[in-house]
Amino acid sequence: MIRELGAHAQVRWRSAWGSLRDDDRGDVPGWVLITLMTAGLVVVIWALAGPALAQLFEQAIARVSGL
Repeated sequence: MIRELGAHAQVRWRSAWGSLRDDDRGDVPGWVLITLMTAGLVVVIWALAGPALAQLFEQAIARVSGL
């Protein structure tokens, strides 16, 4: 009886470990796509808002320094 329980637990552990190990496989293209899309959004937002942010920064420095 104890051997049966041990063998059963061993089989359950192996199947659980196998499913966890196999869950992450094949998902790399999804993460690559998310990373590339995020980088693209940052570039687009920076291109659109960069000049306005630079001007805002220069105005703030001018007000603080009194120039």
